[in-house]
Amino acid sequence: MTPPDPILLANIRIVLSRTSHPGNIGGAARAMKTMGLSQLYLVDPDVFPNSQAEAMASGAADVLANAVVCASLTEALTGCSLALGVSARRRDIMAEVLAPREAAFRLLVEAQAAPVALVFGNETSGLSNEELGVCQGLVSIPANPEYSSLNLAAAVQVAAYELRLQALDETAWSPPDIDGADLADVERFYVELEKTLIGIGFLDPASPKRLMPKLRRLFARTRLAKEELNILRGVLAAVNEKAESSASNR
Repeated sequence: MTPPDPILLANIRIVLSRTSHPGNIGGAARAMKTMGLSQLYLVDPDVFPNSQAEAMASGAADVLANAVVCASLTEALTGCSLALGVSARRRDIMAEVLAPREAAFRLLVEAQAAPVALVFGNETSGLSNEELGVCQGLVSIPANPEYSSLNLAAAVQVAAYELRLQALDETAWSPPDIDGADLADVERFYVELEKTLIGIGFLDPASPKRLMPKLRRLFARTRLAKEELNILRGVLAAVNEKAESSASNR
């Protein structure tokens, strides 16, 4: 069997957000290397670097040494066209829930054109709704419903195994159907959208309810292409210009 394309695997990021135990970072690095993954991103880890992480990484010290530490999830996803969050709990904020095998297939298809990411949350609380709102889908590992809490490194191992399994069968993939927008640009669009909706009086910042999470879910379901995002940002610019013109003429 032909080994997976290392260039393709290099387009897959494993993102650990707010990790509290350095040993789990090392265990995740080891899980990644056994499956040929190397791109580890850490969002605001409590402790890193650390000797415990190095000990748990065993022969994957190179993955740890090359880990990218970021201040925010948006920073960790800069350049990515797709991010899927891994969580044991289904939440209504997500547009789509995928099994690990389905997620692996989706990520590998997109990774042919741009970096993609699997995002894991804090060991105790998992991914917050805000973090899931940055992702385009939820990955749920079908564990025992009476005890579904997986160790972080074990969850990374399951996901990494499915990625390698899918990567071994290159004939199963087709090219990505859209030129996906950079997720950092998508986040900037959401900021502009919220400001615009407040500016025109559609969104009351004192009582926002769940409008922005619902809009995030809508756009996550449609998967914005670069050209589509540019159109939407142009619409916002025109709306803001019109609003400013109307205000100055009063």
